[in-house]
Amino acid sequence: MAMTMHCDIVSAEKSIFSGRVEMVVATGTLGDLGVAPGHAPLITGLIPGPVRLIKDGGDEEVFYVSGGYLEVQSGVVTLLADTALRADDVDEAAAVEAMEEAERAMQDSSAELDYGTAAAQLAEAAAQLRALRQLKNRAQ
Repeated sequence: MAMTMHCDIVSAEKSIFSGRVEMVVATGTLGDLGVAPGHAPLITGLIPGPVRLIKDGGDEEVFYVSGGYLEVQSGVVTLLADTALRADDVDEAAAVEAMEEAERAMQDSSAELDYGTAAAQLAEAAAQLRALRQLKNRAQ
């Protein structure tokens, strides 16, 4: 039997996941971060991107988080996110459309939308698509 730890993924709206996992892989502000049982306590910021859970028994599940924080305590990992979705709940067509719209806004110097807002929208749409790709790669 593999060693496990408890993991909670919580958004501003609701709890998305709560259960035993063998590993958590998330995108922190300094790069990808893997957390396994026995990991040292830490708190780090999360950037928009996929979160991969290897659940008790080896099954994997992918989530999308729009940013937030990851906290590791003895035997418990908590992800607090502004927005969190199961990757298969992300609308791929809407994410592609949002990405294209943000790219157009960034290229249009006469647009009402400011560059910073467009860049943030582009990053969020790209992160959603990364989460979907991880989910699709896992299914193959």
